[in-house]
Amino acid sequence: MSLLTVRLILPPLELPILNTIINMKLVLASSSPFRKALLDKLQLEFTTDSPDIDETPLQGESIEDMVKRLAEAKAKALANKYPTALIIGSDQSAALKDKVLHKPGNFETAFEQLKAASGQTITFYTGLCLYNTETQQAETICDPYVVKFRELTDTEITNYLKREKPFNCAGSFKSEALGISLFESMQGKDPNTLIGLPLIELCRMLKANGQAVI
Repeated sequence: MSLLTVRLILPPLELPILNTIINMKLVLASSSPFRKALLDKLQLEFTTDSPDIDETPLQGESIEDMVKRLAEAKAKALANKYPTALIIGSDQSAALKDKVLHKPGNFETAFEQLKAASGQTITFYTGLCLYNTETQQAETICDPYVVKFRELTDTEITNYLKREKPFNCAGSFKSEALGISLFESMQGKDPNTLIGLPLIELCRMLKANGQAVI
């Protein structure tokens, strides 16, 4: 009596391919309401958080190098807090005839800055960094923007400062508001850079890190 061996041939087991999608949190490393308003333009969900870094310039450091270094330092300062995130850091400084312009803080200093800027050209240097905390890769650039001021009278400067009070703005003006009336011309790739966040470059960086804006 022979035994009949029955062999069942089953189709190969197909295991589903699991595509792990990691949602990278978007973080703006800034407490600036101006930068937040700019990032809001992109209609992306993001968190704002203020980094704690030393912003003292280094001896012999150029303005371009300084804003790049500080933008990257701001982004990396929040890396431990957001281990799976794209962190945006930005820093801005301005120069009039190689003299760095800081935030005036009060009417008197703002008046002096605008008086000195009358009829002159100021270059704004904005550092931008996008730091991927997963890959630990950072891309950092400096985007310059040039503003030519028209000849300003003392009365015009005083009237402007009393109306707009731009005392927390480098250069003592708000280009997105009444400050535009102070200018003769502007030159640069991205008008958002002047306010503090180069959105054109940021969109490119985000796309390169898998975060498409549209």
